Amino acid sequence: MRENELLTTPAGEISLRSDGDEGSTADVILAPGAGPGIEHPFLYAIAAGLAVEGFRVWRFNFPFQERGRKSPDRRQVLEETYRSVVDEVRGRGASTLIAGGKSMGGRIASQIAAAGAPVDGLVFHGYPLHPPGKPDRMKDSHLYDITMPMLFVEGTRDPFCPLGRLEKVRAKLGAPTDLVVIDGGDHSFKLRKSSGRPEKAAWETVVQATADWIRRRYL
Repeated sequence: MRENELLTTPAGEISLRSDGDEGSTADVILAPGAGPGIEHPFLYAIAAGLAVEGFRVWRFNFPFQERGRKSPDRRQVLEETYRSVVDEVRGRGASTLIAGGKSMGGRIASQIAAAGAPVDGLVFHGYPLHPPGKPDRMKDSHLYDITMPMLFVEGTRDPFCPLGRLEKVRAKLGAPTDLVVIDGGDHSFKLRKSSGRPEKAAWETVVQATADWIRRRYL
């Protein structure tokens, strides 16, 4: 079942969408990246897939996406918005709450978790460890303050998160972490045509890996 509504946040109203049934085994919040919002095909596919797996999945727009702007909001606005969604989902009785999202959305989830947001685990679909070709601008310092389990789902061709560099970060983290690698996937898990594999196959792997991890860690 899919439900659409508006949620009031400190930065104004945003679209909030849920897939799956109430009373599911776990609630999962998936935030969009810095580009298209709630209707991004990847986000839509992952939410629908996890709903089929038995979870209730929540998607939302950040304020800049709700208003049709291209430039992301300030960090404070992004974090306040994500916190509003967490509070809303918790307030509806979520017993196990996993937060995360695509690229920037996952990073914002990790930032509020490091600051104490009440989530039980984190799922990153293409974590933006640093801008492409700029390893001097790492976005990992807050990860060391996180205590709950984290799942990284990463493509082997992702310039935002070279696997070798990610492994060095994971080795220093105090919280338990897992890594699932999408062979040939880029930052959006797109595959080269020469691979002979459809994009849908990569997305199905992301869904299954995420569902399996949640069950193994929490259920």
